[in-house]
Amino acid sequence: MSWTLCTSGAAIRKAGAYANANATASGALLADYSDKAEDTFCMKTRKDWVSGFSSIPTHLVGCIADAVSDLIAIKIINYDMSGFTGLNEASTMCDILKDNYNEIIKDLREDQNQKFNK
Repeated sequence: MSWTLCTSGAAIRKAGAYANANATASGALLADYSDKAEDTFCMKTRKDWVSGFSSIPTHLVGCIADAVSDLIAIKIINYDMSGFTGLNEASTMCDILKDNYNEIIKDLREDQNQKFNK
């Protein structure tokens, strides 16, 4: 199931230049984070986006990828914050990612935002 809703590159890029190199290089760790982030996203939006990926409207794919990669990036940052210039930097990055994630979740909980009229 890993990497159905976003790419590892997007998550690593959002985690920033100071993200732990061991975390960003570990396929197993990243796959675990991806699985958990996809599960959480589906649960919070009350829809199985993974199984129904092929039927997701094109204009929602980017929004979904944005949110899921945000959550994975938060997990990468939290893996080890010691590489950042300070805890404030890492915490601020996590807050920004979390705010974007929560906004997308809030919008996608509404059925009208899960589809587009033609």
